[in-house]
This record gives sequence, C-alpha cells and structure tokens, in this order.
Amino acid sequence: MKRAGEKELPSGDRFLAGLLMMAAFLVNPSALLRGAQGMLFWFYAYKSGKKNKLWITLSVMGAIVLFNLLVPYGKVLARLGAFPITLGALLGGLHKALTLEGLILLSKASIRADLCLPGFFGSLLSESFRIFERISRRKALITRRHFIEGIDQLLLELSEEQDLRKAQREEGAGAGPPRTLTGMLRLAGAIGLIWGLSLLGLRFRGLL
Repeated sequence: MKRAGEKELPSGDRFLAGLLMMAAFLVNPSALLRGAQGMLFWFYAYKSGKKNKLWITLSVMGAIVLFNLLVPYGKVLARLGAFPITLGALLGGLHKALTLEGLILLSKASIRADLCLPGFFGSLLSESFRIFERISRRKALITRRHFIEGIDQLLLELSEEQDLRKAQREEGAGAGPPRTLTGMLRLAGAIGLIWGLSLLGLRFRGLL
C-alpha cells in the first residue's frame, strides 16, 4: 500500500536521493549517528509503504555482533569462562551490523518497482531491482508446504507484471508520477538530514 507522499516522488528521483544518502551514510565514522541514520532509513522505508520486521533486523544485527566477538581484539570488558569479550570486537561488530542493516533499509526506501534507468545496463539493473522488490513483497507465497507452488505463482506474477509494463510503455502510460515541488523539498530535507548527521560525526570523530 502506498502511503501519503509517495505519489509525489518519482522513482528516479528517489533512487538518486538514495545514492546521495548512501554516500553520506558510508563516510559517517560514528556508530551512534549511524544508528540514528538507520532509524531515519526505517522511517523513510515505512513512509514508502515498505514493511520491516523489527525482530528480524535485531536478530541479524545480534548475529553479526556475536560472530565478530569470536575474533577478540582490544580492551577486555568481560570473560565468559576462558573466552574474552573485547571492546574492539564489540564496537567493530556493531559498526558492521549498523552498516548492513542501514543499507538494507535505505534500499527499501529508495528503490521502487517502476524504477527505469537509461541504457542497456541501466535496464538490466532496473529489472533486477524490480524482481528483488517483488520477491521481497511476495515472499510469503513461498512456504515449506507450498514451496514449488509459491515459486510458480511468484514467477507468474512477475511475467504478468512485465507484460503489463511493456503494454504501458507502448501506450505511453505508466511513466510514473510527475515531479512536484513538495516531493523535491521532502527529498532535499531527507538528504540534508542524513548528510548533517554524517558531517556531525566527522566533525566530532572519536567523541560520538
């Protein structure tokens, strides 16, 4: 379901904004501020109508931190028997977990099924994004009891959607929503907020 404001954001503009925010996110050295950016990405994805289960996000992050702790380095914080829990491994795992989940949430917020990039490779990339987005939305079709039937239904939906998009292009329809001042201001504000947090992290490197 599309939420309010999505119709004001063309998929190309949304994708470009996502790239700009990704650049800011990756240069941010602060784990604390990366966490804040991750929460903003979750909010942007929610406003785009994308669902995200909190328990899955926390489980993946916990697993990343846990595996990183298996290679201890830095100051020893505690011990589980003979195994040391170190500050370096803990912070390193947290940084990796925040980065991975932040990028996943950002991709959900910035990539839409009707994205159309120019050129041959752009077309291939757009189609890959479209298929990934469709699989993410309809993964509930694939269950243990109906594994083959679920895959067959998903492939059928992808084929029907591709035929529909082709017919719309031939008729000149399905070009996506027009660019609006409100939408551009929202994108500019979102980009500025993410970059502001990154610049704050760079300015106070080591303190946040």
